[in-house]
Amino acid sequence: MPERDVIVVGGGLAGLASAVALTEAGFHVTLLESRPRLGGRASSIVDAATGTVIDNCQHVSMGCCVNFQKLCRLTGTSDLFAVEPELHFIARDGKRNRLRNLGLPAPAHLAISFAAISYLSWRDKLSLARGVRALVLGKAPESGRFSDWLADQRQSRELIERFWTVVLVSALGESLDRIDFQYARQVFVQGFLRHRDAWQVHLLTIPLGEFYDRHLARWLKGRGAVVECKAGVAELELSADEQRVAAVHLRDGRRLAAEEFVLATAQDRADALLPMVVKQSHPFAGLSGLETAPITSVHLWLDRELTPLRHAVLVDRVGQWVFNRTAILRDASSPGEFAYQVVISNSRAVRDAFQTPQANGSQQQLIDTIWRELREIWPEAASARVLHARAITEHRAVFSVLPGIEHLRPPQQTPLINLQLAGDYTQTGWPATMEGAVRSGFLAAGNILQHQAEQHPDSPSTALLAPEMPAGWLARLLFGSRC
Repeated sequence: MPERDVIVVGGGLAGLASAVALTEAGFHVTLLESRPRLGGRASSIVDAATGTVIDNCQHVSMGCCVNFQKLCRLTGTSDLFAVEPELHFIARDGKRNRLRNLGLPAPAHLAISFAAISYLSWRDKLSLARGVRALVLGKAPESGRFSDWLADQRQSRELIERFWTVVLVSALGESLDRIDFQYARQVFVQGFLRHRDAWQVHLLTIPLGEFYDRHLARWLKGRGAVVECKAGVAELELSADEQRVAAVHLRDGRRLAAEEFVLATAQDRADALLPMVVKQSHPFAGLSGLETAPITSVHLWLDRELTPLRHAVLVDRVGQWVFNRTAILRDASSPGEFAYQVVISNSRAVRDAFQTPQANGSQQQLIDTIWRELREIWPEAASARVLHARAITEHRAVFSVLPGIEHLRPPQQTPLINLQLAGDYTQTGWPATMEGAVRSGFLAAGNILQHQAEQHPDSPSTALLAPEMPAGWLARLLFGSRC
């Protein structure tokens, strides 16, 4: 089988996954990234005030993220993740509620934990049980909006705010009135009900930037791939008959030719680079219609430990998740410093309230609000001193899973036979997650392998996606093929 050249444009997780799969299959891959670092929207930066490396937003994987785990196995990075055996939900009164498996098979494995939740009434708990069952078995409302489904199910305001919002806004990065019913259903079916371990959170124990730039890039380079940062692509050159991509033109004037191409940039950049012959065809014409949502992170460096917990999910607060970076990372902060990150998904309201030109000291107001919430939860932190703090907003962190979004999500295969798209916004069946990004990269690579298989019978298998976690016997008995 002759070696073939592939150019991957974009060094985010989708591009890296595609590059890894193609390199593993024997292709000669050149990965081009316009930024000075890999990772795309999910990356690390150096905080100028402290000199420490911080992630722009804490990213996590879950047990159900089978393709992300496959990527880690392929690149020998699985040991860089720590699995959380339980989740900690902190009520308004500061009481800690533990979500964990307690002996029963899926989907009942978390039932005892949910029954013990302190911040929901028994009436709401019974309503929640009925709602989850209806979510698995029921149909989407006519509008497709999950908020309308909640109204149909007569879920109380308290239950919506303290359960459905807490879970889904963190998982999908959007408000409930802007979430498609099917994506909300997917979160619960695949993330909580099918398998006992699907919900377990996997935390990266090194900064994201180190994961990409050191480990994944080293794996690629060690197998002959070329990885170039600060290598922005200006345009794609088409063949004379406009049926294929012939080369990419870089901003520094270089022209690079290849036989196959993967465009793995964010959707707005992909829309700008795609040739008109692609953008005028369905469904690629709708690419510019994809909306996005912001995620904000507040980083705090303290002079003492706030809590030994590695993470906490906050209920009825502006902050949604707290991550104890000092406890999570293998290389801790400087002696005498304790680093924490508070994540706020769907942070439009926060951005509008705290980060407008009309708000004096807007970033400091948000930091003060988050710090006040943390001291209310952990009163022993009242004597702690904030050594440094900053807020970071990724304004286009995720694509919005609006009702009807599927008809705007393009496939990986474009009308140009040798051009693939990769990115969490493409048709993966998943929302904007690390898993969705990896799936898109694998699907794009699989299409290229399929092209090769048509020409070379001895080519490797084109089946790259990992099998889903199997549904437990009780889940199959209760829900059949719906789970």
